[in-house]
Amino acid sequence: MRTCVIIPTYNESKAIAGLLDQIKALALDTIVVDDGSKDNTAEIARKRGAWVLSNRQNSGKGASLIKGYDFAFSNGFDAAISMDGDGQHSAGDIKSFIQKAESGNYGIIVGNRMEMTKGMPLVRILTNRFMSWLISLISRQRIPDTQCGFRLMKKEVFNRINLRTSKFETESEILIKTARAGFRIDSVPIKTIYSGQKSQINPLTDTLRFLRFIASVCSKKIKHV
Repeated sequence: MRTCVIIPTYNESKAIAGLLDQIKALALDTIVVDDGSKDNTAEIARKRGAWVLSNRQNSGKGASLIKGYDFAFSNGFDAAISMDGDGQHSAGDIKSFIQKAESGNYGIIVGNRMEMTKGMPLVRILTNRFMSWLISLISRQRIPDTQCGFRLMKKEVFNRINLRTSKFETESEILIKTARAGFRIDSVPIKTIYSGQKSQINPLTDTLRFLRFIASVCSKKIKHV
């Protein structure tokens, strides 16, 4: 299974070099999608040997993920692992995703931080548990940590689902549409590194956008394609 790593970034010049070096040591190709950064994230990524796709302006994490998936699967990769670029995800967990994906008929493998929450802010723990319960209910599959951006997606999944969102709710849309398309979703435990990173999620704007998305899901069936 030919696998690459996709990293959507926005002003991640402090952390991106170290993460790319760790991934390079695993002999995996990396695609960095720079979402209109105002720093030198893209330049650092190019020097580290990553493919760099750049958005002229900030378009949202979802739009960057979709752009990365489209590039990866158009260039012959069978699976893509998405990671955040702020240093919160450990490249040491990548092998667990690949091993899990190769061991069973899963469309998506999602990282699960909820077994090791030490250092995670309480509000994030409570939010993640609630959102995971809600998305699992809608998807009719148990997904312990639906808000985790560290995940593996196979090419056949991306080719079957039609994604319509472009911000942080895209990751939930992917899970719901993957489940409704008949693919199995599983999880692997991961460790998360908290060292004072500031979340790029806007508590008001992104919460309202997510609630509108959930309302649309509950009010009508989402087409598989």
